[in-house]
Amino acid sequence: MAICCQLAISQDIFIDKITEPVDWASPLMGTDSKHSLSNGNVYPAIALPWGMNFWTPQTGKMGDGWAYMYTADKIRGFKQTHQPSPWMNDYGQFSIMPVTGKLRFTEDDRASWFSHKTETVKPHYYKVYLADHDVTTEITPTERAARFRFTFPETEQAHIVIDAFDKGSYVKIIPEENKIIGYTTKNSGGVPENFKNYFIIVLDKNFTSTNTFDGKDLKDGLELKGEHAGAVISFKTKKGEIVNAKVASSFISHEQAERNLNEIGDHDFDNLKQKGRTQWNKELSRINVEGGTADQMKTFYSCLYRSLLFPRKFFEYDANGKVIHYSPYNGEVLPGYMFTDTGFWDTFRSLFPFLNLMYPELNAQMQEGLANAYKESGWLPEWASPGLRNVMVGNNSASVVADAFLKIDDEHKYDIETLYEAVIHGANNAGPLTAVGRAGVEYYNELGYVPYDVDINENAARTLEYAYDDFAIYQLAKALKRPKKEIKLYKQRSLNYKNLYDPETKLMRGKNKNGEFMKPFNPFKWGDAFTEGNSWHYTWSVFHDIQGLIDLMGSKEEFISQLDKVFSQPPVFDESYYGFVIHEIREMQIANMGQYAHGNQPIQHMIYLYNYAGEPWKAQHWVRETMNRMYAPTPNGYCGDEDNGQTSAWYVFSSMGFYPVCPATDEYVLGAPLFKKITIKLENGNEVVINAPKNSEKNKYIQNAQFNGQDYSKNFINHSALMEGAIIDFEMGEQPNKNRGIQKSDFPFSLSNE
Repeated sequence: MAICCQLAISQDIFIDKITEPVDWASPLMGTDSKHSLSNGNVYPAIALPWGMNFWTPQTGKMGDGWAYMYTADKIRGFKQTHQPSPWMNDYGQFSIMPVTGKLRFTEDDRASWFSHKTETVKPHYYKVYLADHDVTTEITPTERAARFRFTFPETEQAHIVIDAFDKGSYVKIIPEENKIIGYTTKNSGGVPENFKNYFIIVLDKNFTSTNTFDGKDLKDGLELKGEHAGAVISFKTKKGEIVNAKVASSFISHEQAERNLNEIGDHDFDNLKQKGRTQWNKELSRINVEGGTADQMKTFYSCLYRSLLFPRKFFEYDANGKVIHYSPYNGEVLPGYMFTDTGFWDTFRSLFPFLNLMYPELNAQMQEGLANAYKESGWLPEWASPGLRNVMVGNNSASVVADAFLKIDDEHKYDIETLYEAVIHGANNAGPLTAVGRAGVEYYNELGYVPYDVDINENAARTLEYAYDDFAIYQLAKALKRPKKEIKLYKQRSLNYKNLYDPETKLMRGKNKNGEFMKPFNPFKWGDAFTEGNSWHYTWSVFHDIQGLIDLMGSKEEFISQLDKVFSQPPVFDESYYGFVIHEIREMQIANMGQYAHGNQPIQHMIYLYNYAGEPWKAQHWVRETMNRMYAPTPNGYCGDEDNGQTSAWYVFSSMGFYPVCPATDEYVLGAPLFKKITIKLENGNEVVINAPKNSEKNKYIQNAQFNGQDYSKNFINHSALMEGAIIDFEMGEQPNKNRGIQKSDFPFSLSNE
């Protein structure tokens, strides 16, 4: 429900107030993607916030990371999924599919045509008509369980197929209890040998016949363990007959899965659906936006929904209500929290800072989970799904740990001493995988960089990220009052970014072991010394010392000139490192924003760097341009991978008018708010109100600002000040105010200015 008003100036219809934000969040945003071009690379996650289990309609074949593609015509089943991205693929998955007529149980035979015209997709609810079976399927979830509602036609042959997938699975039908139990072991790596996802399904209708199957072979027995196990239960139905199913799973045991089924309680389908709707409305209402167009409202709440999914809860509650988890690191069942399915290379940038701002209590639990991960594996994960995975570069767990401790107040205690030990261990050792600890650490600690010519890929990216991670450790060490020698070491290491700066090109560049820059150098070459980007993207990865980077370039003017070139150059590229055009390159090429590649993470903070050199109006311009051009509430609504909430959290922060350029500091850097009014309800009970009543498509520049009634010229705001509650007033206008935010005292934090 919303109230609208028309503004004569722009002829835009602005939405004044939203009372049911869940109706503005679209899980279909970003689902029109494919291997060669990502418009989000997401599936519609039907889930509760941070739920252990998600559900999704499955259009892709078993094992295909592209589980749901908007352009698909057929649904093969409704899958319980834990997939964080198509590139990481899934684990612990199984599916349920209603079928009528002749028994068809393989994924191709049972698939049914469907239409988006008969599909309802909400965060808490999914509904679709399966045309080939004349069955309507509905799903509504809890954190670890779900209810299904199937509406059948009149038929002598109604079936429900339970597919436990291949790579080793088990099913058992218990007719006297209208129950099917089983487990799946299917995964994509990062699991111990004893990994299983145990499931339980209970129907409210008696079975008239039953079958099991192994792959393509139909069997008569009630129990089957095999390479690819499944079950089929059959019955007769009247026209419009509703069959209900309750489903739950556990990574611990069938007994625990039964316990998890109790999350449904005595709620029927509609009550459970309403309960999920209420929960999503509660979380989405934590940020109320007013005075935006309908598309802006939809985009905002769709991005906010995506920001509340990962990292997922990977813990359960035992018979005594105690928190326990199956360890994806050592295979044991242990006490305490565990979260997973996030890549810190992506999410340290804005997703985790968002959690620190809005959900400090939850992030304290996540930090406890990280401490458990270290105890159980000997390492902090950099990409967990569900255990350690060998993907991406950097040691950005340091940022995630430091930013949380520096921002979460003392009310939420957790084991920071173990986490500090883990961070130091990761910073000084190469891990069992190149994406764990620091690959090339011996070179980095001795030379101050990872050399280009020692067979360590993406070495310049590693160096730049290690340097920032050392800054995060420096900040954490100070807060923990560690020895001065230790504090000094990490401060010194955080300046290692300077070792890769090439004064000739004014760009970052790979360097050989002998101290000479690598040759030949093409700043448009993707990969090689960099990670999913080129030198024009990674040169700005000095989050903690932009003033130091300005000094290297010679002046603010030179720095601004280099920033401007990112947008003014053509989107040329050299893909030779990969041997083909990776989707991230293509997304930059077609975006028509020069070398600015918003669809990937390394450059997403770059727009805000104009604030460090006295031209904040350019940040205001490009932030609005990016929000307008790169996001839409449609199936092709993202401009690259929506990685576990990171790209969405960028939009959420940017809509509020500020962004965490450098996690592990107390500052957010200003852009310009998107809406006329934003009310942020903090967990501590305080509110931040952001007023920009003249905001419009044309009025995107800050003319003047006030913070709690006082004139405010700075290009940043402090986290600590926001947590006390604040009223921020922006006067917006059509032309840039080139006299505001231009003094050095207005610039955000840089280490060189300490």
